[in-house]
Amino acid sequence: MISPRHPPFSPPPRGRIRPITPKGSQHMAETRKTKVLIIGSGPAGYTAGVYAARAMVNPILVQGIEPGGQLTTTTEVENWPGDTEVQGPDLMIKMEAHASAMGCEIIGDIITSVDFSKRPFICQSDSGTVYEADAIILATGARAKWLGLESEETFKGFGVSACATCDGFFYRGQEIIVVGGGNTAVEEALFLTNFASKVTLVHRRNELRAEAILIDRLMKNPKIVPLWDHQLEDVYGGENPLGVEGVKVKHVKTGKITDIAAKGVFIAIGHAPANELVKDVLETHMGGYVVTKPDSTETSIPGVFAAGDLTDHKYRQAVTSAGMGCMAALEAERFLAANAVDEHVQAAE
Repeated sequence: MISPRHPPFSPPPRGRIRPITPKGSQHMAETRKTKVLIIGSGPAGYTAGVYAARAMVNPILVQGIEPGGQLTTTTEVENWPGDTEVQGPDLMIKMEAHASAMGCEIIGDIITSVDFSKRPFICQSDSGTVYEADAIILATGARAKWLGLESEETFKGFGVSACATCDGFFYRGQEIIVVGGGNTAVEEALFLTNFASKVTLVHRRNELRAEAILIDRLMKNPKIVPLWDHQLEDVYGGENPLGVEGVKVKHVKTGKITDIAAKGVFIAIGHAPANELVKDVLETHMGGYVVTKPDSTETSIPGVFAAGDLTDHKYRQAVTSAGMGCMAALEAERFLAANAVDEHVQAAE
């Protein structure tokens, strides 16, 4: 949902935003060479684009499967410095426009495989374009976690969702379920009260792990009913048409199963790093987060940097992701400068 307070930006002429070129087109075999390739387009990616462009290394940013990242599926962002009420999608529009204005080339494409065995690094894309880069900044972010239930998969998109901002509107006047107990779950539950007649928050513990201000808002909202010490066991519904009719929840201490009627189920149990591209290439830890050197964004491969939720397992905030994007761009610039010197020395010898 785009707030009318911030109308969409038209990117200034210095930068370029190119759409995806479909497979099989005449440009399928195109090879693009750049000093810095940025993979991902959330706060980390766009900030890296701003700083890399200012360093005049002619960066290319490939947006990925979800341009703008997780903030495009949020509503109000209250902790972004300088703006107390910016909408997540609006903030991403502004950041994209800023990176473009600085001269970062932004391309609507998806990187599907990488080869970091030697420089220049090689990245294959969904459009067929091959990107060659002397340095890589990974900013692929994170994606929603799922419970892994068979019924969850059956009704995904037909009553089961992980994005209240995307799908909340469809449940106007309905009773719905939110599963989780952290910031994500509380924010989703609060947002869904704009549409639903009742929101049942199912949490496996007897207290929430969210920020105090969010918990206070939730407990004061008459539409939200917390269901403590319960976990989701099953989602059931009709087959023709396919749709959710209710859930089965289990008390974690007694094992008692309870049926709750609901038309929508929102899974809000957090996010996992979107590491599919590099999980077998780079060192990872803590459930798949990319490892970086202390006080740095450089990964286990020199010249490959990681920023944002792909590597940050501790803070996971938009502002810290942006800061890491800045760090990655500055470190990539220094890496290029140092290796240019090394190459000149080797050539002279």
